[in-house]
Amino acid sequence: MNIQNFSVNDGEGIRTNIFLAGCPLACAWCSNPEGQSLHNAMTSCMTVEEVVDKVKKQMIFYRISGGGVTFSGGEATVQQEFLRRLAFRLYDMGISLAIETCGQFEYEDVKDIFGKMDLIFYDIKHMDDRKHRAFTGVSNEKILSNVPKVAGLGVPMVVRIPVIHGVNTGDGNLESTFEFIKREAPRARLELLPYHTYGAGKYEELGLLPPPDSFKTPGDDEIEAWYEMARTYGIDSISYK
Repeated sequence: MNIQNFSVNDGEGIRTNIFLAGCPLACAWCSNPEGQSLHNAMTSCMTVEEVVDKVKKQMIFYRISGGGVTFSGGEATVQQEFLRRLAFRLYDMGISLAIETCGQFEYEDVKDIFGKMDLIFYDIKHMDDRKHRAFTGVSNEKILSNVPKVAGLGVPMVVRIPVIHGVNTGDGNLESTFEFIKREAPRARLELLPYHTYGAGKYEELGLLPPPDSFKTPGDDEIEAWYEMARTYGIDSISYK
């Protein structure tokens, strides 16, 4: 879908983000709607070798900064064989790897890939299954059941929560999420992702309806208060400083 160099927000150091098309979720707030399908006007096809050649040109930046490659999407595990071949190839080259996932996968099918990672970002959108279905189109059952399995790999893990007024910031949902994290992935760190509309132009280009106006961005003071709440559960937040 896209290769983005000089990223500094998705793992340690300077990174290359590799965005793979295809996603089993259709989140109503998605900032990369072009990633929800495998083929559309905003995606392109590349071979493993073509991606590796592009990554090789960035390796000096990884060495200097302690960075590497982060797989994103869409949902990277949708293109499972492509991801496996690419991840194993880059792993053999000694490149630090990270992956961002929505958690909607068959664990046994991807655990070998996850075992090559140095960092796993794992999204939890909502604890309520009914609301999760309404906002993403799928149940959260598999997503939640995969959390302890992925945590059990022993790979450093960051749980990411997109915090969106009108979706998941009320009715005790965040408290329930923190309780779940502490119970099922006690060593995981936390990153809260405030809602944004940076992808609005993509919806227009793809002929899709944009996210509803009822979705609102929390303020900085609210974000800090939620981080403080998470700390009372014994959950540390992520920091690249």
